[in-house]
Amino acid sequence: MPRELPIGLTPPDWLVRNLRAQPAPVNWPAVVRAAVAMALPLAIGLAVDRPFYGALASMGALNGVISDTAAAYRVRIPTIAIPQLSGAVGVTVGALVYGHGWVAVAAVTGVALVSGMISTIGAVASAAGLVLLLTCVVGAGLPMPGEWWLAPLLMSGGGLLVLVLALLAWPLRSGVPERAAVANTYRAVAELLAAGGSGSTPAYDDARHAVTQSLNQSYDIILAHRARHHGRSPELTRLLAQLNAITPVVEAAPAAHLSGTPLPPDIPAAVRHLASAVETGRPGPTGLKLPTPTTETARAVDHALRHAAEVVTSPDVDPRGVDDRLGRPAALGIRAARALRDVTLSAASWRYGLRLALCIGIAQALVSLIPVPRSYWVALTITFVLKPDFGSVFSRALLRALGTVAGLVIAAAVLAEVPRGWWDVPVLFLLAPLIPALTPRGYGYQTAAITPVILLLSDVLNREGTALLLPRLVDSLMGCAIALVAGYLLWPESWHTRVGDRLAGAVEDTARYVEGAFGPHAVDPPARARMRRRLYRDLSAIRTEFQRALTEPPPTGRRAAAWWPLVVAVERIVDATTAARVLVKYGATRPSAGEVSQVALQLRELATGVREAETLYEVRTDLTGPADSVLEPLRQEVAAARAIASPHGEG
Repeated sequence: MPRELPIGLTPPDWLVRNLRAQPAPVNWPAVVRAAVAMALPLAIGLAVDRPFYGALASMGALNGVISDTAAAYRVRIPTIAIPQLSGAVGVTVGALVYGHGWVAVAAVTGVALVSGMISTIGAVASAAGLVLLLTCVVGAGLPMPGEWWLAPLLMSGGGLLVLVLALLAWPLRSGVPERAAVANTYRAVAELLAAGGSGSTPAYDDARHAVTQSLNQSYDIILAHRARHHGRSPELTRLLAQLNAITPVVEAAPAAHLSGTPLPPDIPAAVRHLASAVETGRPGPTGLKLPTPTTETARAVDHALRHAAEVVTSPDVDPRGVDDRLGRPAALGIRAARALRDVTLSAASWRYGLRLALCIGIAQALVSLIPVPRSYWVALTITFVLKPDFGSVFSRALLRALGTVAGLVIAAAVLAEVPRGWWDVPVLFLLAPLIPALTPRGYGYQTAAITPVILLLSDVLNREGTALLLPRLVDSLMGCAIALVAGYLLWPESWHTRVGDRLAGAVEDTARYVEGAFGPHAVDPPARARMRRRLYRDLSAIRTEFQRALTEPPPTGRRAAAWWPLVVAVERIVDATTAARVLVKYGATRPSAGEVSQVALQLRELATGVREAETLYEVRTDLTGPADSVLEPLRQEVAAARAIASPHGEG
């Protein structure tokens, strides 16, 4: 029988959450690409007696492996290529200021400011900003070989090799990742329908969150392509139509859940059957056998599901009849100008840019004043750790330190036992696949995988062997300490800046959604669908931010735990609004204007309280109305949200 730890030795919840590995399947194609893309340049460098060149190209391939996260082939091009271009700029700037003392400090700090600001634009820009700063730090910390253009050419070439390998199967598998994404959305909806009415509210909430994430991913992939292929790609048009067709099913799910009666198993099974048809891309009769609906809710689900089946099985889709429910993306030039304007004028982008620049500036100044072996590792560590869009800064600093120690154990064995030279190639071939295999498990696991790879390549460059290990550990711990103190503990960023204001904005948007669904100036169905999708997308981002905050020590983690029920309550308010709208569509009596305005007023008061309060406090509401109104469940959810109180002593 296992012995339990004494109460005093039980690790705190925030530490357990940090160390817990995330379940994730292994992406075997990415594993193979990492092995080939990182070992091949080193092998070529050794073959031509230029191992330094091969190591630089392999470092560039490492940047490509880290950026190789997209499934759809068209999306892989920008997600891998754009960071490589920014990396070429970074290493060029770094090499030009190498050995120039305080000029180098100022230049790297300026690059850190730009890197931090552009990282707020989006996922691709964030990866580009990361690689820009990483390569600049390397260029400013290591002497580069040959002419000024050789190092950026080698590193970019290594990264683009990952892209070439990723696109090899495109002619054979074109459209497969896109179909798989839409099919997975259908499967997520099937799980949502299966969880509805089962009495397990947490299971339904988790299933709804999974649907939101899957819809976000699918729409991002499809709509990004529609910006270039609108009206010219039958495949993308069909997939967009299929995504739009599942939306009414998603809207009917809250009504089915609130009815308290589980749906017949045939209904989730039918959605799974449609998912298989979407994934194979073969239109045709599906032979769905659905039970006869007997209630308003059942009719809503039946009608939505039959419409989805009709769209999935249709051999042809008229592009003119397919609307972009989230709005088709603007032209690339317009989006670039909009992003530049937002970055320049956004307080959040300046705040993060200055925060990153401060930490990098401290690191560069420190290593300029104090002799530190391999000093560029300090700034590299800060660059990886101080990425709030990648997770909690505190958690990443902790996991970086732990992952570095674990990686150094592997690196010590490699550097001590493996002869330098051609033996490095098979060792790198075995170590590189660990990066894409372990990255989804968590940041600590990724660090443990990257550390021996970086040290092996560094040893090819400077031949220091095991002498690299202790400086690597010291530099990483210094970088983590600077990021924790200057980028986390001392930074004037309040809880409300991160979470409270965003949650309050979502509550205000929910009030507008209620008015748009039932008010005197109700919006049309496509506009309502866009409002609902934006709401769920914003709430998904807020949920992610809360989950990051839960991994931080008190008081932040304690505040997150206290506020978490309110996040769930707002999600249920949106669900109840959607359910009421579906019931009205299928025969229920429309609520009065007074009912609608009363609910909207309560939501706006809730938003004001969330924005102004440091501590949640209970508010009793006076929400009344006909007991048989479709808004009665919504009133109950609003009252529950306003009645949420924080634990005693929270502050």
